[in-house]
Amino acid sequence: MATTTTMSHQAIGSIVSHRPFKASQFLKEPLNVPMKFRPKRFKIEATASQISVVDNTFLSPTKNRPQVSKKKSNEAALILIRHGESLWNEKNLFTGCVDVPLTQKGVGEAIEAGKKISNIPVDLIFTSSLIRAQMTAMLAMTQHRRKKVPIILHNESVKAKTWSHVFSEETRKQSIPVIAAWQLNERMYGELQGLNKKETAERYGTQQVHEWRRSYEIPPPKGESLEMCAERAVAYFEDNIKPELASGNNVMIAAHGNSLRSIIMYLDDLTSQEVTTLDLSTGVPLLYIFKEGKFMKRGSPVGPTEAGVYAYTKRLAQYREKLDAASQATLD
Repeated sequence: MATTTTMSHQAIGSIVSHRPFKASQFLKEPLNVPMKFRPKRFKIEATASQISVVDNTFLSPTKNRPQVSKKKSNEAALILIRHGESLWNEKNLFTGCVDVPLTQKGVGEAIEAGKKISNIPVDLIFTSSLIRAQMTAMLAMTQHRRKKVPIILHNESVKAKTWSHVFSEETRKQSIPVIAAWQLNERMYGELQGLNKKETAERYGTQQVHEWRRSYEIPPPKGESLEMCAERAVAYFEDNIKPELASGNNVMIAAHGNSLRSIIMYLDDLTSQEVTTLDLSTGVPLLYIFKEGKFMKRGSPVGPTEAGVYAYTKRLAQYREKLDAASQATLD
């Protein structure tokens, strides 16, 4: 029997189980628990027989690729990338949650970011629901030495999951699952979205616009404050991403200035005052190591040819050695 679906005016939600959500659990097949949308104003339920999803072989090492031993490792890599320049960034417009693609410069920034992380393991990718973040993630992964293909998991409905199911076992082994979540979206700028930043400052005053943009608690008209953005982004990180890192899975997040600032505030234990002065460059990856329940900031990788980047931990150095050995074996 077909299931009943009800939802509010919002078009995007993340599917979670009645117990704490983990992407690795979501990838298993069959799925034996009821599912529903989150937050509570969403609701969708289905039986396991109605759901077909990609299984956990995405996250399992194979004979044909370097062994990462993710489940046995006591550390994991976390890569954060702010999307490259968008078309509205170029025009100096407030973008917020408007779905705007990258410029040619933004495409180049995403590719350069990919080169910097090309020797760092990636098992799972999280992006926002907006195209500029998803483009950044996909373009970055074209530069990775593993040459694995990112595949977006469509979990917005039972039919979407069924139609996007990958049946080839070999294809799954050569893929990286991508989870898109609206909770990682840029903060909603309300009535400012689509307005020119310079003209807005002239209209409302430089000080007022500065407060809307940089204060922690003050939202723009009909929009979100950084505090409101942090509430959803950090909650999603704790519920969905941190458990993956704890399981030894290496994660990349491609998102936005404010959603990433919120997550960094959590990772670095920044105050509400400190986070307002934090600036993130477009297309510049940041690396953290998660070990023994703690996050260690390692800065931005310099580039794929810089040995120092891979000396952060013994495990990252070993990972690169395996990539080098695999490349040499191919040449031989």
